[in-house]
Amino acid sequence: MTSQRGESAVAAKGGRKGLDKSHYLYIAVILAVVLGAVIGLMFPEVGKALKPLGDGFIKLIKMMIAPVIFCTIVLGIGSIAKAATVGKVGGLALGYFVAMSTFALAIGLVVGNLIHPGEGLKLTPYDPTKKADSNSTVDFLLGIIPGDIPVLPTLLAAILVGFALQKMGKQGAPILNAIGHGQRLVFRILIMIMWLAPVGAFGAIAAVVGATGAQAILSMFTLMLAFYITCALFIVVILGTLLRAVAGVNIFKLMKYLAREYLLIFSTSSSEAALPRLIAKMEHLGVSKPVVGVTVPTGYSFNLDGTAIYLTMASLFVANAMGTPLDLGAQVSLLVFMIIASKGAAGVTGAGLATLAAGLQAHKPELLGGVGMIVGIDRFMSEARALTNFTGNAVATVLIGTWVKEIDNGQVERVLSGHEPFDEQTMIAHGAEEETAPEAENREKATV
Repeated sequence: MTSQRGESAVAAKGGRKGLDKSHYLYIAVILAVVLGAVIGLMFPEVGKALKPLGDGFIKLIKMMIAPVIFCTIVLGIGSIAKAATVGKVGGLALGYFVAMSTFALAIGLVVGNLIHPGEGLKLTPYDPTKKADSNSTVDFLLGIIPGDIPVLPTLLAAILVGFALQKMGKQGAPILNAIGHGQRLVFRILIMIMWLAPVGAFGAIAAVVGATGAQAILSMFTLMLAFYITCALFIVVILGTLLRAVAGVNIFKLMKYLAREYLLIFSTSSSEAALPRLIAKMEHLGVSKPVVGVTVPTGYSFNLDGTAIYLTMASLFVANAMGTPLDLGAQVSLLVFMIIASKGAAGVTGAGLATLAAGLQAHKPELLGGVGMIVGIDRFMSEARALTNFTGNAVATVLIGTWVKEIDNGQVERVLSGHEPFDEQTMIAHGAEEETAPEAENREKATV
């Protein structure tokens, strides 16, 4: 996931056009995956010898799991309390977001159990106590990376701290602000780590393909294809049916209205890139400003339908690839964990990958070795995640506006029929005024 909210403002000012840093990383990951697969196929022993590169990257991700989970859960509980105080709209929005995110997670589990992605690869389980077959230099370099902190105790501590800060009221505000600054630091470190993704993906893919041959490539392609189909069906069937039944709106007309935002999201792999435009377009569509002002920002943290589907499908893929499939009990407990932990995967580079690793570590630490395969294909699935997240938030805004009777149905009909088009120039100027250069720079994220 990326966040390039300053992009529209820069474009509006006639700044330089061209590839931003996230696109260079995107290209590097693609090249690394292709090169790793080629080496694994042509020189299997060399590919298997590159495994420490993937292991090192996984250890770096593991190092960040506890800080990411702690900061995001503590601040997330604060956000829930803030949204709930906005009254009927906030409470209704939170209830809907929790229900839909849970439903999306469950869909990911169902699809994963139907297609059994990764089955038959039988990769070597991850064992942190086992010495790798490498020289002392490799052992020394991997030993520099700190060990991980247990996830479930961290999650419990974060929940307790979050509710305690709620009870403190204004006295807890400075602590929340400090944790907010700490979160930005943690995410900045995570972004720095994600720039090593091409190296990690190269080593992991080369080692996997070297050990299993072309079957690994076929398994990864199957997961990607199944994920894209699942996201498309979720949007058209689930969201489309709900939107038609509640608001009488055609999902395809709404998607056509948001076509420019989809293009922006596809180019940045981030639903956050289109956040200012979604707010403006939902207001133009006829949803009242207060409803849009509460629903859209809250949805960007708590209504991550595409990310939810990804987390559960990827977890099952890794479990099957490691030859240790999760039983029903483990899948249900994983679902509960992801419902809570996925709230930290919003718009932050690498947070989704860290959340995935956290879920696996909490349930079966030996599965962490398979995360290296996900690093290689994660970037290819990010567009579908972002587009699904964005569509889910747009649909939620229309639904909640309908439920609280804060929507102009006549305006909706005129806008979606094309009789009252959105003023792009006004939106661009508005975005340019609101986003300052430092803000744009602070929001810039790389992509994996």
